[in-house]
Amino acid sequence: MPATGPATGPRDAQAFRPGARLAGRPLHFIFLLDGSGSMAADGKMEALNRAIREALGPLQELDAQNPFADILVRAIVFANGAHWHVAEPTPVASLVWAPVTAHGFTDLGTALEQVSEVLRVPPMEERAFPPVLVVISDGRPTDDFEAGLARLMSQPWGRRAVRLAIAIGADADLEVLTAFIGDPELRPFTAADPEQLVYLVRFVSTAASRLASLPVGEVPQPRIPEPALPCAGEELVVW
Repeated sequence: MPATGPATGPRDAQAFRPGARLAGRPLHFIFLLDGSGSMAADGKMEALNRAIREALGPLQELDAQNPFADILVRAIVFANGAHWHVAEPTPVASLVWAPVTAHGFTDLGTALEQVSEVLRVPPMEERAFPPVLVVISDGRPTDDFEAGLARLMSQPWGRRAVRLAIAIGADADLEVLTAFIGDPELRPFTAADPEQLVYLVRFVSTAASRLASLPVGEVPQPRIPEPALPCAGEELVVW
């Protein structure tokens, strides 16, 4: 479409019709989810599936409110290697979450390598917003995390991504999650029980998407606000 001059002709009139949604820039959101055997204990996997289902509503609202960004969601599970749980970039408005199950080892390095492949240009669009990558894990990697992270960071979109992490329980490797984030101003968030996990997945998903879709040069302070975690009740499982 021309950068200057009035719109003329039926095609231009259609492009600017009142109430029509503008063609936004793609904002790729990728969950990297721990599907290892330890996630089967104490209701962690059930809580994670619930957390992602409940995060989709706020993400859909954010997508509808921002005419400049089209949020596209994918998910990869790391357990005995890594496999795409949601393989295609799916508009958040149409995503239906299928439950993840837990088994095997914590192969986060392999997941990072596979994510690095989809961040190449192509298939990534040059005009996209920086992607959002969120790791959620309860343990420590059982494969070569450093090699996987190096592969991710070898891609320009990997380096430019908004990278955040949520630790589930006290056994998660905070040093690894901090290295993934790669920003001294940001630390992993920790969920100590199911309600905190649901809250943090929703909070991180929307906060990171807002940050990624800001105009170039506009950086809020703080970039990610401090979450107001719900207090654990005595009746809840504590991880």
